[in-house]
Amino acid sequence: MGCLNRCCKIKGVQRRRRWRMLVPQDPECAALHRCRGPSKTGSGSRNGFPPACVRCNQCNGVVANNTHLKAAEPSKCSKEGKESAERKMSAEAADREAVTSSRPCTPPQTSWFEFLLEESLLDKHLKKVSPVDPSPVQLIVQFLEQASKPLVNEQNQVQPPPDNKRNRILKLLALKVAAHLKWDLDVLEKSLSVPVLNMLLNELLCISKVPPGTKHVDVDLASLPPTTAMAILLYNRWAIRTIVKSSFPVKQVKPGPPQLNVMNQIQQEKEVTENILKVLKEQAADSILVLEGALKLNKDLYIHTIRTLDLLAMEPGAVNGETEGSTAGFNISAEELQCQVCYDLGAIYFQQGSTDSALYGNAREKFFRTKELISKIGSSLHFIIDEKRLAGYCQACGVLAPSDNTSQPSTPYSQIHSCLRSGSYQELVKIFLEDNRTPSLPVQFRQSVLRELSQKAQQGNDVSEEICFKVCVCNSVCDVMQGRPVGVHFNQMFLRPTKEKIDFLLEVCSKSIQVESASESSKRKMAYFLKNLCLGLEDLQLVFMISSHELFIALLKDDERKLLIDQMRKRSPRVNLGTKPITSFYDIPASASVNIGQLEHQLILSADPWRIRQILIELHGMTSERQFWTVSNKWEVPNVYGNVILGIKDNLTRDLVYILMAKGLHCSTVKDFVHAKQLFAACLELVTEFSPKLRQVMLNEVLLLDIYSHEAGAGLLGETPPSNLISRVRGYLEMRVPDIPLRQVVAEECVAFLLNWRENEYLTMQVPLPLVQTNPYVKLGQLLAATCKDLPGPKESRRAAKDLWEVVVQICSVTNQHKRGNDGRVSLIKQRDSTLGIMYRSELLSFIKKLREPLVLTTILSLFVKLHNVREDIVNDITAEHISIWPSSIPNLQSVDFEAVAVTIKELVSYALTINSNNHFWLIIQADIYFATNQYSAALHYYLQAGAVCSDFFTKMVPPDVYTDQVIKRMIKCCSLLNCHTQVAILCQFLREIDYKTAFKALQEQNSHDAMDSYYDYIWDITILEYLTYLHHKRGETDKKQIAIKAIGQTELNSSNPEEVLQLAAQRRKKKFLQAMAKLYF
Repeated sequence: MGCLNRCCKIKGVQRRRRWRMLVPQDPECAALHRCRGPSKTGSGSRNGFPPACVRCNQCNGVVANNTHLKAAEPSKCSKEGKESAERKMSAEAADREAVTSSRPCTPPQTSWFEFLLEESLLDKHLKKVSPVDPSPVQLIVQFLEQASKPLVNEQNQVQPPPDNKRNRILKLLALKVAAHLKWDLDVLEKSLSVPVLNMLLNELLCISKVPPGTKHVDVDLASLPPTTAMAILLYNRWAIRTIVKSSFPVKQVKPGPPQLNVMNQIQQEKEVTENILKVLKEQAADSILVLEGALKLNKDLYIHTIRTLDLLAMEPGAVNGETEGSTAGFNISAEELQCQVCYDLGAIYFQQGSTDSALYGNAREKFFRTKELISKIGSSLHFIIDEKRLAGYCQACGVLAPSDNTSQPSTPYSQIHSCLRSGSYQELVKIFLEDNRTPSLPVQFRQSVLRELSQKAQQGNDVSEEICFKVCVCNSVCDVMQGRPVGVHFNQMFLRPTKEKIDFLLEVCSKSIQVESASESSKRKMAYFLKNLCLGLEDLQLVFMISSHELFIALLKDDERKLLIDQMRKRSPRVNLGTKPITSFYDIPASASVNIGQLEHQLILSADPWRIRQILIELHGMTSERQFWTVSNKWEVPNVYGNVILGIKDNLTRDLVYILMAKGLHCSTVKDFVHAKQLFAACLELVTEFSPKLRQVMLNEVLLLDIYSHEAGAGLLGETPPSNLISRVRGYLEMRVPDIPLRQVVAEECVAFLLNWRENEYLTMQVPLPLVQTNPYVKLGQLLAATCKDLPGPKESRRAAKDLWEVVVQICSVTNQHKRGNDGRVSLIKQRDSTLGIMYRSELLSFIKKLREPLVLTTILSLFVKLHNVREDIVNDITAEHISIWPSSIPNLQSVDFEAVAVTIKELVSYALTINSNNHFWLIIQADIYFATNQYSAALHYYLQAGAVCSDFFTKMVPPDVYTDQVIKRMIKCCSLLNCHTQVAILCQFLREIDYKTAFKALQEQNSHDAMDSYYDYIWDITILEYLTYLHHKRGETDKKQIAIKAIGQTELNSSNPEEVLQLAAQRRKKKFLQAMAKLYF
């Protein structure tokens, strides 16, 4: 007989359905046991029994859902046989029963086709206590999905779903479920996709006898049956709600593991949704007119129930007739209908107000009408409106379209925005004060108003700092009362407190808290705020204003006030709060010590050499015990000079020389060169009389001062220095006077001066050899000059470059020391402070930052770039000019501190760009540095800036030596890693050989963060445009496909055009694209 007690496989629904119809039912048989599953031999499949079959132990037959599929002895299946069947239950069945009864039993999910077979099953299912499985919305999806499945004929051709009885019943079942949900659009929109809901509402229109193809705007709603009119209104309400909802930003769902079938299904649903939205937006004006017409209806309407749908299904001949099926159902009163329609119309008007501001007035009218109707109707069983959202809409409309109607109460939002528009800032402060008593404004809104006022004040508008301060105080006191910390803005505005500010602050505090009725928590918060405010003030008069205020006395207890006064005294112990003001300083008779003090004060302030001399003479006349060069600790003289000056025996001369030099050096440091020259000239004249050594020192300092003065003035304008200044600089370097104290900075500045003014010949050939050997700056300057001198020649010299390379490598090298620890292990320590070179790296960097000559800076930058690229673990090289003149390897690579080299390059490039921000080679180096450190947006900024400065912001073509293939490829990689894939495809055209592989791969990416199809006008390669057209056609993106076709159709891109025309078209698109990129990244 086959499998009697095991579940059997089945293919297709019709076979199950046929068994149900053919087998008689015997629900009285209870002697059943459940099969475990399909047999291993598959005999169940051959016999064709459905799954989940059971065996009747009374009649030895097969039963499913209390229905006999095949009975061996049907006459034995009766109530009397129940006991004998239980006795005959096999041991195996008893074991199965014990196992299944030991775990909770989950009822099987009802399949969609079972509702087709049993008409009453849907009512029973929907009446079950929630949650039910499947849920009502799941049933709608299943019914409509099955009803819309296409057929495949024998020729494997896809046919549309047939209009047969099965499909009509499925659609009717979906409508019944929606009727059970009372056609609640909030529930349906939340759970159903746009295509499914569109299909459902179209079926509602069809069953409501709305002729297909009829424009709803042309139909007179008043003449239609109530349910038909309601169906039209429901569809048009959903249409504009869907348009509004589609305008809201939606958070992208994080995709799971890529599955081709799932991705194709999602893409198809997305395309269908976009097509439906496109049609709804085209018909939006008609939908609005339909809903506006519905507001004129003064009669109740009806919406379909399960019963009315059954009646309509039984009346196939009635078309637009007043039958029982079209007039029964849920009654929707005219006021309820108007409330729903007004809300939906308000939402669509508000959404369209961004393009037509007049529509905000229409939206305000609809929303306020909705509020009136809600207050009149109260709660309704047929619709629910989000009153919080409605309140937000009303507030926004009150701001965007303020009403002149006094019957509509103005909200604080509209009042504040009205004050901002009209400039009534004092009224604005009053609103904030009033809100402090009963807070209703969100803290974010308060802060945004303050930011707007601050921006207006900074831009020089009519907003004063006083208004910003008052609003800030209101916000800060509100923060205090609500337990939030006081913002930085308040502390910044209170850096300079005044009596008026304290008065207003106390006024705000008094109005923000009612001491009699306030809670203890609020009182403590305000008390702590005032107490901390007192501790932060330095002016005791302002502290007294706060501490004597009635609010302060009411909030703080006596012991707390005493503790506060003690804290203030500890902070300033010499201040006695109870003493009277002392007598004026000028009322005290002057003593000798006072006179000396006054003269010392004048000595510190004076920069006039003659006046300084007079003061010192007076001071030495009063006392001979003091050393007046120690009066100010700001008077500093280099140690190499100090020993010589302090060796002067005459006290007056010693003080005068020391102070004149110290003041001159200070004025030189602060770039007060006029006074510095006067002071140095007086000092030179003084020391010439008695000390040739100090005379030479002063001559050297005067030379240094003249260099500083020229470089800070005429040198910045490019004026050549006077010939006598150059001669004096050379003379200093050639000086052979013994025992003269010399400052290293003088030689450093002289070398930098000669390099800046291209005295390469002198530095290379005429500098004395002993000076080169003893002074590291002279040696470095000579090597730089020799390298730069050879660069413009036909053959770049490698000898000087190699010597300079070795010097810099030694400066950047570190010494390794081995140290034995306490545990006996030997560790390697890099001594970065020690150096094998002629100077420290910090000294080298300081010297380079005194250079301004572009060729010298380019040379030293090129050297460091090459040194950076030599390291073995480098991934992305940095490019630079003249990089080929340097050696390509280092014997001892481990000794070079490459981290220090990288830091030095960054500092040098930043400094070089302050000298000339339009040097495109330096900009490329900066871009390469950012590219090597994975800062792709910054790298693109500098790549684009390099092209802009050498092409007049891309009005000319960028020279090919600037935008090389390597630079373009790095720009492509930056765009790719920033997910700007359309930019990648366009940049692939800039290469000498267009990289189609990269371009096509980039265009296949759908998650692009750039303007995408807006960039198609910048593509001139026909192959890429054709691929774009194919790609959009494959994805079903009609709009983007049309944009690509339009770009191809431009006459200047016709391949039959002369080469000159095609080149001009490409150049024009290059310029436009680079300008668009510059606007994006600058």
